[in-house]
Amino acid sequence: MSFESLKLIEPICKALATKGYENPTPIQTKAIPVILEGKDLLGCAQTGTGKTAAFALPIIQLLSNKPGDASGRKLIRSLILTPTRELAIQIGENFESFSSNTDIRHAVVFGGVPQRSQVETIRRGVDVLIATPGRLLDLISQRIFTLRDLEIFVLDEADRMLDLGFVNDVKKIIRMIPEQRQTLFFSATMPPTIQQLANSILNHPVKVQVTPVSSTAELVEQSVFFVEKQDKQNLLVHVLTNHTIDSALVFTKTKHTADRVAKNLNKAGIRAEAIHGDKSQGQRQRALDNFKQRQTRVLVATDIAARGIDIENLSHVINYELPNIPETYVHRIGRTGRAGAEGIAFSFCDREEKMYLRDIHRLISREILEDKNHPYPVSFEPVRAAVSSTGSTMRAKNPFRSGRKSWSQA
Repeated sequence: MSFESLKLIEPICKALATKGYENPTPIQTKAIPVILEGKDLLGCAQTGTGKTAAFALPIIQLLSNKPGDASGRKLIRSLILTPTRELAIQIGENFESFSSNTDIRHAVVFGGVPQRSQVETIRRGVDVLIATPGRLLDLISQRIFTLRDLEIFVLDEADRMLDLGFVNDVKKIIRMIPEQRQTLFFSATMPPTIQQLANSILNHPVKVQVTPVSSTAELVEQSVFFVEKQDKQNLLVHVLTNHTIDSALVFTKTKHTADRVAKNLNKAGIRAEAIHGDKSQGQRQRALDNFKQRQTRVLVATDIAARGIDIENLSHVINYELPNIPETYVHRIGRTGRAGAEGIAFSFCDREEKMYLRDIHRLISREILEDKNHPYPVSFEPVRAAVSSTGSTMRAKNPFRSGRKSWSQA
């Protein structure tokens, strides 16, 4: 199937061809026709499946060549609400690329930076506003703009919105937008609380789901290393001494741990930077750019800061600390093995995290096998979880695949 077959207009197809996009992903194939028909949509898709284009492309088409106000100034007709600055920037970059041959204009607003340039862009007139909740409400309270002309509302990464405590802000914003609108709701997972939120804002939505919420990327090789908590840093250094690991995104639970891990890696001669909510926007963007350009080999991130990170050919995800929410594990390892590429995910599990691993096994309906071939192994009782009849045991592949060194050779 081609993008033309989805009835996208020629300027959009031309922009896609320029970017090298030839065929739509499953979420795009299913979502784009629904959105073009003006229907509400409930989208559930794993990270790295092309969700942004799934809503950006039809929005650009629906808003193309629409008149502005009496003076011809463009009006905010679409709002994309997203939880983090990084994701807002990423979505903005996509709109810039996809709308390059149209008259659609957009603005991206988020906190942590001066608002002046953001306000100036909006006042010049935009069709699409991409925003984080806090900065959006702040600008509205200053009467910089209103949302009374809104036609399409997108709530992206809804599960993360809930995790970050944005649900009340989201409800405030919904009360500010017209009741007669098209609403697009996207979430990588769909727990009951998210389903309830979706039910409250969607009108007879079409549900689009391309992978089960519990699934993990099929091409991601997964293994777990049982280790005492105090040995995790040494284990991480040991793992990264194997230079076949081209790039690694390391996840920690807290900002303090992210800073400490990055500092210790640099002391060990491994170039690393940390990214989290206490960093300024400039610091976060520089760290992300350095990682994308391979100037930094390791990026250490908290879950909040990592949402929105989109790295091509990311070889490894390392869970320095296991998340206490099993769906977060799916989010994390989905950062590698994207768009059909292969990837590897390592998880360090200490005694206190055994129950987290059990919950992950339940969610993904399989057990991740242990890799004992490292200098800091410990013996834990088996971590078992009931799996479905179709569940299986994750086969422990060589972590460096065929032709690569084993741990003992590293």
